Amino acid sequence: MTREQVLDAAERVFREHGVRAASLAEVAAAAGVTRGAIYWHFRDKADLLSAMCARATLPLESTVARIRETLDDDPLACLRAIGIEALTRLASDPRSRAVFEVLSNRNELHDDLTGIGERTQRERCDCVANVEGLVRRAIGTGQLARDADPALAARALHAYLGGVMRDWVDDPRAFDLAAAAPALIDIMLAGLQSNPPRTRPSVALATAKTLRCAKRGARSRTGG
Repeated sequence: MTREQVLDAAERVFREHGVRAASLAEVAAAAGVTRGAIYWHFRDKADLLSAMCARATLPLESTVARIRETLDDDPLACLRAIGIEALTRLASDPRSRAVFEVLSNRNELHDDLTGIGERTQRERCDCVANVEGLVRRAIGTGQLARDADPALAARALHAYLGGVMRDWVDDPRAFDLAAAAPALIDIMLAGLQSNPPRTRPSVALATAKTLRCAKRGARSRTGG
């Protein structure tokens, strides 16, 4: 029970004061325990923050794995379900929101917390890679244009989702995130289907065609 008390207190203290400024003494006071009780369960502030993050993110990871298994043959439906789940969980789960708010401020993750920042970056890269894999499968199944750029599409999807989440966290009274989640994700996917970013060969081909037309136009104007 004490471990959970400390983690709950860490969420409150880290959100209120920031990880950099918060002390373990403040966390202990918020939890109603001694500093010794904290060190019984956690080596230091970095270990405490790591455990706090894991407690919130692991349930989401298991949900995403279940979604992918259920919708394995429909990559776009899988992307939609994962996006809606991410937004809904942020809106309804205080732990997920606390971790998101803390980790969104990368200036907080310095010195002895650098390892957590690096791990967060790796997890972000893994997330983008997983989204890219689903986009590639959607291209392969004909759900997206064959010349869609999967890497750029994945970056765009990840940036869009992160932007919506940060915007809501900054002003949660602006709109009901959980209720709006399906529409927000559908807007994103509709744009991807109707006008996805194109692969570089297509861009290069279009550019070359434009240059050829320009040269022909120049020759005709000069009588060449």
